[in-house]
Amino acid sequence: MTGNTPSTPVEMNDEKQGQVRRCRFCKTGLTQSVVDLGVSPLCQRHVTPQLLNEAEIFYPLHAFVCNLCWLMQLEEFASPSQIFAEEYAYFSSYSDSWVEHARIYAADMTSRFSLNAASQVVEIASNDGYLLQWFVQRGIPVLGIDPAANVAEAARAREVPTEVAFFGLDVAKKLTSQYGKADLMTGNNVLAHVPDINDFVAGIPVMLSENGVVTMEFPHLQRLIEENQFDTIYHEHFSYLSFTAVDSIFRHHGLTMFDVEELPTHGGSLRIFACRSNSTYHPREERVNVLLQREKELGMQTADYYDVFQEQVKETKRKLLAFLINAKQQGKSIVGYGAPGKGNTLLNYCGIRTDFLDYTVDRNPHKQGNYLPGTRIPIYHPDRIQETRPDYVLILPWNLRKEICEQMSHVYEWGGQFIVPIPEVKVLNGAVLDN
Repeated sequence: MTGNTPSTPVEMNDEKQGQVRRCRFCKTGLTQSVVDLGVSPLCQRHVTPQLLNEAEIFYPLHAFVCNLCWLMQLEEFASPSQIFAEEYAYFSSYSDSWVEHARIYAADMTSRFSLNAASQVVEIASNDGYLLQWFVQRGIPVLGIDPAANVAEAARAREVPTEVAFFGLDVAKKLTSQYGKADLMTGNNVLAHVPDINDFVAGIPVMLSENGVVTMEFPHLQRLIEENQFDTIYHEHFSYLSFTAVDSIFRHHGLTMFDVEELPTHGGSLRIFACRSNSTYHPREERVNVLLQREKELGMQTADYYDVFQEQVKETKRKLLAFLINAKQQGKSIVGYGAPGKGNTLLNYCGIRTDFLDYTVDRNPHKQGNYLPGTRIPIYHPDRIQETRPDYVLILPWNLRKEICEQMSHVYEWGGQFIVPIPEVKVLNGAVLDN
């Protein structure tokens, strides 16, 4: 351990005394605010027509950064069982580009780590089998672990064996006893979703074979801060991860990073590669040192780096509202595309309801016919856009803008235009889509 990075988590003091916020990794008191987005309901808790006149619970959406380990995080107001264990609305397979991303990953990992019929691949938060299905097609044994029973059922329909559970130390022990060790463990966009990050990471080396590899993908905090991606902050995301913070957490739990890749997914993500700390089978790539040094030089281990974010977010909100107000004053019609978690943060923080967006659409039938949480904007099938021919389509999952514009290219036939809100509101054209 070097610098301000803790070697072990310190003991947690009684939080009843003064209601002190504590870092979920090192238990240091949290005092530095990064951004306060007001209050918001759970982003995947869509409102059914039967509950349209019922009240929703709104929770504070306020991110802090730990000044010791530099983990940015939200407080835990809703438990994982409240968020994920019921009818979870997010199904990975409804994004064609994400499924293709998973296919390429499976091919690359199979080749790089010589996986075969004698290997085992375990995915944590395996959702509907969007990724493990590609290993199944290669004849490689797999096991999915996901807390949501409805998406696990969809995975099993793809012949992906799936256990319904919240991964952690006890679950790792139980499943290792039942299924054996994993040669490859993977988790895409799950590390940010766990409130007890110590218990979660502690389970990984228990289930990992002696020379096994774990990969994790997560949005990179650098991209979030520098590109105003505040809408990726919502209650289902408990942590916002720099490479430095994840390196500290993994090392504390007996895991060593040996490689990292920077990916364009979700507005800019990292794919980390780690192994047991006592393994000498995987040499450390220079990219690990380069990224750690870059984050240090950017000041991501200093308070100043986070101080400017709140004002950046306010300015993004002002620009989006100014655009929408001007468009409506000109008599333009505006609708949304998508019902993602990030869209709900954006709409609730900016106060955008049906006075600006007539409706939104989504390919996921589990969302259609319901209403967005908080704003109560109705969700329809994408065909609704063809029927109503709006002037503007606001793409809420802006990270999928290229895919959406290609799928919905008929919008251009009546002179409609696509807009994205992040990092600031912009009308899309071919040059933007190519970037």
